[in-house]
Amino acid sequence: MGSANKTGSSADRRARIEEMRRAERARERRKRIVTVAASVVVVAGLAVGGVVLLQSQSGDKASAASDDKGSGGFVTGADGVRTWKGTLGRTHTGKTVSYPMEPPVGGDHNPVWQNCNGDVYSKPVNNMNAVHSLEHGAVWVTYNSKAPKADVDALAAKVGKTPYTLMSPVEDQKDPIMLSAWAHQRTVKSVSDPAVDAFLAQFVQGSQTPEPGAACTGGLGQ
Repeated sequence: MGSANKTGSSADRRARIEEMRRAERARERRKRIVTVAASVVVVAGLAVGGVVLLQSQSGDKASAASDDKGSGGFVTGADGVRTWKGTLGRTHTGKTVSYPMEPPVGGDHNPVWQNCNGDVYSKPVNNMNAVHSLEHGAVWVTYNSKAPKADVDALAAKVGKTPYTLMSPVEDQKDPIMLSAWAHQRTVKSVSDPAVDAFLAQFVQGSQTPEPGAACTGGLGQ
């Protein structure tokens, strides 16, 4: 009888030991799972941190580009067209860009273009949006308060019939009527100046266009 009890006790003890071992193995498995999960979280955090750092650096570069006034200057040809000789950035930025000429003929600009499908604006447009239009091959017709009203009206009618053009007032420009394309600009005396049609013929979607065929609709209106 005592032998039977002893045998039973040994079996129970072995069962308890085996149960304890199973519990220990289960705890070890849980610990490994937790460790692996924590490692994944740490790696993911490092990856996200790296992306944020890169974005921050990229943003700093964009900000620096926005403050860069560029380098170079205009060279005037025999036909009266002034061509910018120097660097004109093409970075998209939400920052305010300070251009070395007025109206600007290129440089870093807003990601959204100004609609330029023969669009005539009665109020000034944002330079950064208009420069994006120039990048698409548009010609920008501008005037100030010294331009005769008859010329302004006639130019508006001409622009309204010409795709890849836009027109707006720019009070700070040096001459009453000016025409601008990417890296090119000229002054005209009046709407009857043959240089108006010559400039449009040469530079509307001309060879100077950085992005020929890009849209002039679907952008920013007034």
